[in-house]
Amino acid sequence: MEHTPIAAGREIQLAPNELIVSKTDPSGHITYANRVFMRISGYPEHLLLGKPHNIIRHPDMPRGAYRLMWQTLQSGREFFAVVKNATIDGNYYWVLANVTPDYDLRGKLQGYYSVRRPPSRSAIAAIEPIYAEMRKIEAAHGKAEAPDASRDWLLAQLQEKGCSYQDFILNLNADVLRAKGVNG
Repeated sequence: MEHTPIAAGREIQLAPNELIVSKTDPSGHITYANRVFMRISGYPEHLLLGKPHNIIRHPDMPRGAYRLMWQTLQSGREFFAVVKNATIDGNYYWVLANVTPDYDLRGKLQGYYSVRRPPSRSAIAAIEPIYAEMRKIEAAHGKAEAPDASRDWLLAQLQEKGCSYQDFILNLNADVLRAKGVNG
């Protein structure tokens, strides 16, 4: 079954120097959103705070990508991904997301901190067919099995290439990260 977006919308692009920043509680509910996040997504602060971060989830994003993210974060590691997000008015924007667990001084999880920047255009071109295949796999499985099935397919593809998901994403965006002085 081919996936059809709810609304095609138009792409909103972040400026090269813009960063979207947000924080969530341990369950993924937004506790902070910077002004860039609000402007790009179109959501005012009162419609973001306290809401699940997946309020901006675009239907083109496979659920398996989020399964991988949560498993990585729950193991205490940071997560990098190229993500397509939805705006309040049906448009979309791509980001290179870095999500990091946030612990207090006693080591108790306080939530998650996310910084998003514009990804490289070549990274978007590389990830779109991967996400399309993941959505096809998800459509062929029951709702409960779909995220694991597409995540497992993705990880098998990367294992064949001899790299981790994080290395794959960082390599796709090496030019963007070098320009910003960010090291993976």
